[in-house]
Amino acid sequence: MSTRGVNFLDRWIGNNLPETAKTDAVSVSEYMHKLYADAKALTIKREEIEEVDSLYRTLVDAVVHFAPGVPE
Repeated sequence: MSTRGVNFLDRWIGNNLPETAKTDAVSVSEYMHKLYADAKALTIKREEIEEVDSLYRTLVDAVVHFAPGVPE
């Protein structure tokens, strides 16, 4: 994954996954579609963000481990 892809994905997750995000397949699929659309709007190629082990799993993990205000 490119540095630009990593930075985009990190910022996107922080700015787009709501505190009440759901981890069901339909919701995560919708998040993925929005992520790809937002990346395309910034001319970030899909390949730049898809090199993670599983983008789907990455989004699920982000939702499950989301704790606002808690340092990592």
